[in-house]
Amino acid sequence: MKKLIKRAAGRPLVAGPAAVYRKGQESEPASIRVNKFFTEQGLCSRREADRLIEGGHITVNGRTAVLGDQVHPGDVIARGGLVVPWGNQPVYIKFHKPVGVTTTTEPDVPDNIIASIGHPARIFPIGRLDKDSSGLILLTNDGDIVNRILRAEHGHEKEYLVLVDRPFDQAFLDQMARGVVILGKSTRPCACARLGPRKFRIVLTEGRNRQIRRMCQTLGYRVAALHRVRIMHISIQGLGVGQWANLSEHERAVLLETLGGKRGWPS
Repeated sequence: MKKLIKRAAGRPLVAGPAAVYRKGQESEPASIRVNKFFTEQGLCSRREADRLIEGGHITVNGRTAVLGDQVHPGDVIARGGLVVPWGNQPVYIKFHKPVGVTTTTEPDVPDNIIASIGHPARIFPIGRLDKDSSGLILLTNDGDIVNRILRAEHGHEKEYLVLVDRPFDQAFLDQMARGVVILGKSTRPCACARLGPRKFRIVLTEGRNRQIRRMCQTLGYRVAALHRVRIMHISIQGLGVGQWANLSEHERAVLLETLGGKRGWPS
């Protein structure tokens, strides 16, 4: 740790509200509060960062941080003894998308998903969820994992609750499970289960454009509501409409292990 706590040229060893610079020095990079450092790295919310600081888990250049401390690029910031490097850390979050939010990063599109979340990191959605659909969607700034999740040959499960416009019979459900020809190609066999006269659960292992809606339309039904509740091992449970959360340590670890990734920040 002594090697890491090395005085940066032209700056005091300890960063904080009292840090000052001599007149005539080179202009220093703008400082930020230590709690904002954690949100800008996409590691946690400011409230969670404040709890870590109050609990004595954060150090700045070897000194236990206090609320209000200012930090500069080059300061050594650690959580639980593990150094958190400056720069864009990988961010993995889940979002309960409401109906009406558009899955796009284009800032000029009204009600776009990025503006709806308001995350400090530059994140982008993994896959899509139609504007008129709701439920779970993942977002990240880690481009390495996106294709691994989306590629159909990987067969990652996505679970949906579907409400159609009129009651259906068992023949409809059986056909949905066997596969339906849409856009000239049959969908993969999938698991389906009845939840009510007009409602069913479906688990897909592919992600074709508006797949469930097209499948139902081909069989003479119209989707009245479509809600995604699970992607792989990650569930929407406990996440209110319009809310987002960082993936838990377990969710992130399983995701990266499943996809063969090794990124992540110190836990």
